[in-house]
Amino acid sequence: MTSHFSIEPLLNRKRLWLQIIIAMVLGISFGLLISPKGAAFVSPQIAEQIAQWVALPGKVFLALIQMVVIPLVLSSIILGVAGNKDTNFLKKVGIRIFPYFITTTFIAVLIGLLVVTLIEPGNYVDSQLLTNLNSQTTEVPVSVMEPKSLPDRVVAIIPENITRSTLDKDMFAVVMYACFIGIALTTLSIKQKTLLLDLTEAAQSLSLRIVNWAMLLAPFAVFGLLCDITIRIGIDALIGVSAYVGTVLLGLLVLLTVYIVIAKAVGQVSPMRFLSAIRSAQLLAFSTSSSAAVMPLSMRTAEIELGVKKPISQFIIPLGATINMDGTALYQVVAAIFLTQVFGIQLSDNQIVLLILTTVGASIGSPSTPGVGIVILASVLANFGIPAAGIALILGVDRILDMCRTVLNVTGDLTACLVMNRLIGESIDMHTHPVTPTSS
Repeated sequence: MTSHFSIEPLLNRKRLWLQIIIAMVLGISFGLLISPKGAAFVSPQIAEQIAQWVALPGKVFLALIQMVVIPLVLSSIILGVAGNKDTNFLKKVGIRIFPYFITTTFIAVLIGLLVVTLIEPGNYVDSQLLTNLNSQTTEVPVSVMEPKSLPDRVVAIIPENITRSTLDKDMFAVVMYACFIGIALTTLSIKQKTLLLDLTEAAQSLSLRIVNWAMLLAPFAVFGLLCDITIRIGIDALIGVSAYVGTVLLGLLVLLTVYIVIAKAVGQVSPMRFLSAIRSAQLLAFSTSSSAAVMPLSMRTAEIELGVKKPISQFIIPLGATINMDGTALYQVVAAIFLTQVFGIQLSDNQIVLLILTTVGASIGSPSTPGVGIVILASVLANFGIPAAGIALILGVDRILDMCRTVLNVTGDLTACLVMNRLIGESIDMHTHPVTPTSS
């Protein structure tokens, strides 16, 4: 059973990347005109109401994507693992992708540590901001993770209740569940395997149909989400911690350069072609702050624009959106060191090493949804005696930085697809059970 459904014609025909750029410019401009911290053409109360309504298409868009992200991840990974005749596929990609993900995450953390140590943005914070911290402490969403022993963490890798994991949107558990199902499918008879793969293809086709509907809203969603955040934040929050924002952006830019070098050196793709191919996914990631929302577009980009084999993209993209959070890891270490500089806390070398390890561990398996980075950061800070009140200092600009680091998270997943395609792509047997195309 082969489906003819495709999202590619919609995305290519309408030049999605250009529509998103136009929507971004209009959304920011309109937001600055209305924002109480901008031109303030309307009262704060009216601006608040306008912000709620203009954000509606964006919230609908994200809701549609979140509605199908679980079945899409399940079906994509199952098809990526079991839909290939080569039963050693998972072993081939697994022994390469996990060390790759861990290595790039460590590189991202080291980049963050380097830029924040050299620039020392904590020394540029206005003293007035520190004075106001106590009054904002009650508004800070702090969630501290309970420490688990190593054996408990190993057991937690196996999802004991997939229904609970689905309700909790525990994407790491969903990915592991899909991997187990995919591996088990490869051991069944041809008749049983074909039937179950047909059902899985149907589930993927249904998910992609809803994604297709959601993509019609993408430009309006981008306009609404950026207009909403601009109305609420204005430019005051950026000015107060501009050195911190600049440090994070510089670190992310260096990380992007690393990805470009990897794409060129390993993937044999020129920097201009690589950036041109992934621009739509990057722009949507920036606008939605959600790797999950970009997942279908990322798979299409990998397969059509970058020439990645379908089994690789269907396995790497959902997996990467769950455990490959390099941009988030970089941001967390910059934010943590920044706050130690603000409060005059000196970390020993051992504490810095522990901070790196904690950041890497916290970023792996974090939900690919907007705003989760600030909650993870609160857990990291609690382990190093950094006052939780410090989060109030960076809370105002977190959404903007969330948008930027999501771009790097998505770029990292696409780079990983290129690397794996180069390393094992030629060994993949594509003459197998037909897999529902995400893009053709």
